[in-house]
Formats: sequence, structure tokens, C-alpha cells
Amino acid sequence: MADKPGFLNIVQSVLASAFGVQSQQKYQQDFSQSAIAPYIVVGIVFVVLLVLGLIGLVNWLTP
Repeated sequence: MADKPGFLNIVQSVLASAFGVQSQQKYQQDFSQSAIAPYIVVGIVFVVLLVLGLIGLVNWLTP
């Protein structure tokens, strides 16, 4: 089993996956982890922040 990834590594993996630029090596490294919960939590937080950011941008741009 690989070393436990740090918080910043998890955030980087989620962002890279969300934008489709995750390398195959990093993808395999992420899926070799036994704990999936940190990736799910960071992914959910990312999606919520993205949606809220888009809502805020639209509200700011429209009268």
C-alpha cells in the first residue's frame, strides 16, 4: 500500500480529475489508497463551491 496522501495532494487530485488533466500514474496512485472518504468529501466540497461560485457570478453579472 502507498503512503497516505496529504490534504493538498487530495485537493490536487480532485481538481485535476474534475478538469480532466489527471495523469494515469496519479490516477493509479489515488485508486491504490484504501480510504476513499477524503476524496469524496473534497469532491463534494469542490462541487458545492463551484455551484455557489457560478450562482454568485450570474447574480453579479445580471441586474
